[in-house]
Amino acid sequence: METELSAALKWRAAGEYDKSSRLLLDLVRKLPDDPLILYQYAWSLDLLGEERKAICFYEKAISLGLPKEEMEGAFLGLGSTYRTLGDYEKASEVFLQAIKQYPDNSALRVFYAMTLYNLEKHEKAMEVLLTALVETTADENILKYKKAIRFYSDKLNETWK
Repeated sequence: METELSAALKWRAAGEYDKSSRLLLDLVRKLPDDPLILYQYAWSLDLLGEERKAICFYEKAISLGLPKEEMEGAFLGLGSTYRTLGDYEKASEVFLQAIKQYPDNSALRVFYAMTLYNLEKHEKAMEVLLTALVETTADENILKYKKAIRFYSDKLNETWK
């Protein structure tokens, strides 16, 4: 199994998504309750533009449990898939759950901000995005104003007279 999985991941890395997906589907058929294989297959479906099909594989992989790094990726994949399909409420739920479990994963917060934008919660989206920016940037010009950016991140519509 490990050699087949490694081969599938190499095919994906080489941009051979169809070959990778076929190999992963074979593995899913052999090992339908292996969360790592389910996650990798869901990811491959996303790459092939088959987001609707990917959802059940992400969900099952998450419910069965994955190692930390793969779990973070599965949450991001599932939330992003819901978002791209226009199911913004479900995407928001997935991202909030993931952020609670992995508060240091800035990518989750950025994708959550995109979801908030889609939900027309623009102020909250900007707050989340600006906070992620100041917490992760190495840009000295932004870091000079980190305190101010953080302060204003949730006060974008306020004015001081």
